Amino acid sequence: QVELVESGGGLVQPGGSLRLSCAASGRPFIMYIVAWFRQASGKEQEFLGTITNSGGSTYYTDSVKGRFTISTDNAKNTVYLQMNSLKPEDTAVYFCAARARSTTQARGYMWSDMDYWGKGTLVTVSS
Repeated sequence: QVELVESGGGLVQPGGSLRLSCAASGRPFIMYIVAWFRQASGKEQEFLGTITNSGGSTYYTDSVKGRFTISTDNAKNTVYLQMNSLKPEDTAVYFCAARARSTTQARGYMWSDMDYWGKGTLVTVSS
């Protein structure tokens, strides 16, 4: 069992940056694959990217590739989502999620593939 808590959301101007954190309590993050999703108002959850248990492999959806970076600090049991060059269409609630598997190759996942989900943090990109 792991509990996930996201933080770092807020209001940012277009072109700006934010770093979201996903802190885990319970079992260490190294036991899980961690993914980031977002949900804009009136839309379904959108997969953003994944990082493997060891942090050695990442995978991103095309819409954020080159702008978003996922990293992990296993000592702090925290996964980060660094978001740069933010656009108004990035406005959404951002969630981290964990899957209790072990892999060395990151890939895409659906919301329903994950085993644990945080409650989300709101990111608003607006001038």
